[in-house]
Amino acid sequence: MADIYKDLTQLGGSTETPESPDKAVLERVTNPHKDADYLVRFTAPEFTSICPITGQPDFAHLVLDYVPQDWLVESKSLKLFLTSFRNHGDFHEACTVSIAKRIEDVIQPKWLRLGGYWYPRGGIPIDVFYQSGECPKNVWVPDQGVQTYRGRG
Repeated sequence: MADIYKDLTQLGGSTETPESPDKAVLERVTNPHKDADYLVRFTAPEFTSICPITGQPDFAHLVLDYVPQDWLVESKSLKLFLTSFRNHGDFHEACTVSIAKRIEDVIQPKWLRLGGYWYPRGGIPIDVFYQSGECPKNVWVPDQGVQTYRGRG
């Protein structure tokens, strides 16, 4: 195994779902291409959390784009982190922004944006967008590809 993976604790074995986002461990690995600006995209079309008032489930399609600097987010730890929101009660805005800020704190990217496309509750969809600064000029950033709500499928 390469040295850049030696500190990973969740990859390659059975890992329990964290009880909460605060207890979830986001892991990172060294960016093997620090000399290049490029975009990394993660899409989580089945994100779930719960309403802090009613306890009803909330569903979102998340699209995370970032331009790495020294670190990459390790994908299994990201999956477990996002899964930890299943029993977490918070409003759409709080979930979306806290996810972006936590990832930003761990990997310190050159640029990060998170689109949270939430499915309607009470007939009103809420889309929440977070972006840190400006994307480097030479990076191709495709559209996130998620339409505003019109009966998403």
